[in-house]
Amino acid sequence: MWVCSDCAVPLFGRADGKVIRDLAPVRRMIPYLMKTRNESVVYYEIILDMTRTLPFIEQWNASHDLKITPFHLLMAACGKMFHARPGLNRFVSGGRIYQRKGCFISFAAKKAFKDDAPLLTVKFELPPGEALTDTVRRLHESVGGARTGPERPVDKEVRWAVKLPGFLLRAALWAMIRLDRWNLLPGGVTRNDPMYASMFVANLGSVGLDRAWHHLYEYGTVSVFTVIGALRKSVVPGDLGPVQKDTVGLRFSFDERINDGFYCAAALDIIRAYVEDPTLFETQPEPPPPGQRRLAGL
Repeated sequence: MWVCSDCAVPLFGRADGKVIRDLAPVRRMIPYLMKTRNESVVYYEIILDMTRTLPFIEQWNASHDLKITPFHLLMAACGKMFHARPGLNRFVSGGRIYQRKGCFISFAAKKAFKDDAPLLTVKFELPPGEALTDTVRRLHESVGGARTGPERPVDKEVRWAVKLPGFLLRAALWAMIRLDRWNLLPGGVTRNDPMYASMFVANLGSVGLDRAWHHLYEYGTVSVFTVIGALRKSVVPGDLGPVQKDTVGLRFSFDERINDGFYCAAALDIIRAYVEDPTLFETQPEPPPPGQRRLAGL
């Protein structure tokens, strides 16, 4: 059957998302005006005040076997954000905007702490309503399993793919992208693929890097890329004048076709609130509905 990649209504459904049919006409038009993610990218930065975060991490690590870092808090906060503001958990494919099924965040981890150690990419699901302790435990299990466990399906697929001659590999990727655009790519192909996720996170601060922006990938469906910077001393405004505080910078790259800038900025306020005051994971386990501001800093 012939399928048009730019049909107004898809002929087939997707395993990872559902087409949004009640969008405003202007929003529906945008993917046809800006056809690629990097043509549509918008950059946004948050500087997090770690004054309350660092003592929380120290107290946690003193009383728990599974240690945490700002990365664990960010991952948990992102899960809260995506479930509270699902309008950010979207992607564009074939000129159509989809609501993603589930919240998934991908990140890279070293196989070992060596310069020449290979990078492993983990795709991590964040279910709604999960407690911080459970998120931390599953993150440790995911990273540990990726480093010491058996070879994962996605790693096997990549290892076999790169053995193909260049022209065959290009043809195979072209076919996959076309099938995905037409909603004909089986869900089993994308289920474990880290490029089919709500967000990709790069923890550059863990290796001492800071102040980096990242592009979006045209392959897959990741609409948000986040770079975590290094912990640093910064001079910020205070009630009585400039003060020096511990801060961490987060830099976001968005596909602006999925939603408007105001919605995205308001969603990121949830990340700021939970990371800057991690006690909210206990006192405010769920963010407020849109329009209600009950979290500190919102």
